[in-house]
Amino acid sequence: MIRSKLTIVPLVAASAMAIASCKPPTPTAPAPTQTAAPTPAEASAPAPQPEVKQVASGPAEVTAPANAPAAPADAAAKPAADSKPIVLPEIVATVNGQNITSQQLEEIFKAAVEGSGSKAADLTNEQKLGAYNQLLQELIMDKLVAGAAAGEKVSDADVDAEIAKIKKQFPDEKIFDEQLKQAGQTPEKLRENLRTMLQQQLWMKSQVKTSDVTEAQAQAFYDSNKKEFEQPETVKASHILFMVKPDASEADVNKQKEAATKAAERATKGEDFATLAKELSEEPGAKESAGDLGFFTKDRMVPEFANAAFSQKVGDISQPVRTQFGWHVIKVTETKPAGTIPFPEVKDQITGYLKSTNQREAVQAVLKKLKESAKIETFLPTAG
Repeated sequence: MIRSKLTIVPLVAASAMAIASCKPPTPTAPAPTQTAAPTPAEASAPAPQPEVKQVASGPAEVTAPANAPAAPADAAAKPAADSKPIVLPEIVATVNGQNITSQQLEEIFKAAVEGSGSKAADLTNEQKLGAYNQLLQELIMDKLVAGAAAGEKVSDADVDAEIAKIKKQFPDEKIFDEQLKQAGQTPEKLRENLRTMLQQQLWMKSQVKTSDVTEAQAQAFYDSNKKEFEQPETVKASHILFMVKPDASEADVNKQKEAATKAAERATKGEDFATLAKELSEEPGAKESAGDLGFFTKDRMVPEFANAAFSQKVGDISQPVRTQFGWHVIKVTETKPAGTIPFPEVKDQITGYLKSTNQREAVQAVLKKLKESAKIETFLPTAG
């Protein structure tokens, strides 16, 4: 967490992403919030963009571009076979007359490889050159934006506030200082990097101009991607779990079933299901969730649980249902038929997505124009 802020990395990536929110998630349809048990039958593979079938549970994560290629699948088994090491020239590029040195490039290459969990020795010369080229382009863009933003005024108070935000991510000051040291940074270097980052953010904000997304534009996106807003039948249910260990004896299995049966009887006689779940359920977090699993599709739960939940009527209390986790008492509280989510329910998500997309494209246009107007020379060796 702190390493991404404190290591020597191109700051333009942070600046651009701070404005454009990087690659935002596509607007999505409501989906269930799963708790520890029962778990989904299996994780579903990500769908191609635009993906609108599951709502994001929080703000979009801002992730930096990949700084180094992943090692090949068999890299750990055999080192790279290249006989001649890559020798970088002392000056790897010039940007408007300013030099980028091989030392600067090697520093971020080392940090990138370590951060990816790879080893430089396992990379072929072709992979290393690919990484050098990618990182050099980021250094070039960083230098261009840093130069353009140099005149922006950032106060000491602004830098102090940014440092305070970072420190809040750590339990105490001592751990922060230790992480700072491990990242190879000094407090002075951290302040310098953060000041530069804030300058870049201010400059980028002054350059990026985007218009608001209209309801008509959001409606047009919805109409063009309506298939992506289709959802299958969903059920909202709560459960009380009596856990059974995989190696449990028959006596223990029957004991838990009996406890589940008594809980079902109490619920059937009118006791509040949420209160019973808080009192009896052995599911982690049950006291906070009261056993509520939210809405889920049939394929999100293990078959035994899903079959029971989708065969019940709203308000029904099931008899004990056995799954790999134990015995469940299930109460269905709401159902939604299969169909297309209405536009009003996803309008805000679509608007946010389109706005973020417009911002991202505007940032890329600014960076492209800045690069095209610069005098850039690169001197990296070629493969072979």
